[in-house]
This record gives sequence, C-alpha cells and structure tokens, in this order.
Amino acid sequence: MDILITLLAVAFLAFLTVVGLAVWGVRAVGRRAARARADIRRTFTDAVLNARAAQPGAVGEAARTRKELRATLDSTRAALRADTESDAALAEARVLFDQLTGHAQQLDRELGALITGEPDRGRVAARLPDLRTRAERIRRSADALRFAAQERAHRHDAEALDVLHEQIDLEADALRHWAPAPEP
Repeated sequence: MDILITLLAVAFLAFLTVVGLAVWGVRAVGRRAARARADIRRTFTDAVLNARAAQPGAVGEAARTRKELRATLDSTRAALRADTESDAALAEARVLFDQLTGHAQQLDRELGALITGEPDRGRVAARLPDLRTRAERIRRSADALRFAAQERAHRHDAEALDVLHEQIDLEADALRHWAPAPEP
C-alpha cells in the first residue's frame, strides 16, 4: 500500500512537472509571437513611411519628419539601454527619456493620422509647421540625452583605461626589479 501511494505521488509530481513545462513553453512561444508581430508591424510601417517620405509635398514632408523622429528616438533608446547596464547613474536619464518618448509617440500618432487620414493637402500643409517644430524640440532633447550618455561612457572608459595603464606600469616596474630584497 505504501508503494502504491509513493508511485501515485511520483506520478502526480511528474504530471505537474509536464504541465508546468507545457505552460512555460506555450507562454514562451506567445512572447516570441508577440515580438515577431511587433517586428513585422514595425517593418511594414517603416516601408510605408519610406515610400511616403519619397513623395513630394506636404505629405512627404510629414512622413520625413515622422521618419527622422523615429530614427532619433531609436538611436537614443539604444545608447541609453547599452549604457544603463554598466552605469546606474543613467537611470534618471532613462526616466526622462521615457517621458519624452510619451510625447514623441503622441506626435507620431498625430503625424500618422495627418499622413493617412487627412485628404485635404492644404490642411496638412497648414498643420505641418507646428508639428515639425514639436518634432525638432523632441529630437533636440533626445539628442542631448544620447550625446550626454555617450560622453559619459567615453569618459568612464578613458578613466578605466588610465587606471589600468597605471596598474600595468606599476607591475612592469615590479617585474623589472631584479635585485634581491636585502636581508635583515
């Protein structure tokens, strides 16, 4: 009877393990599929945006503004993400960038609606200067964060290299000292 209870317990634990692994696998596949959908959607919208940016006129100008805004934000995001892992002091810059991204996403939606949903070219041309000014302000702010993060990383790397160089010089001097230590 004890053997039967033990076998049932082991079988139940094996069943729970298999179910747990299956749930974990399904969730992992779901996450990958969601990422793939987002990547495909972004690739498609970028291709459409590139085609519209090649058009002359106000719609093309709005598409170019939207494309430049996205490129600036993507490069700043990459710079902050790369440096945040090695420098915790950039956490506040990351918070500010997240706030800036909220404004940029709102502007991106407005530009997208203007490009795709506004049939009156005159209205597009009338709204474009204000949107372009907002985009330029966001780009300047994102550039300032990116440049500061890059300069900070460069300075940190230079300081680390200086410290390493001093340690190597000290070790090299120690290795060149051939005279035996005087005995007391």
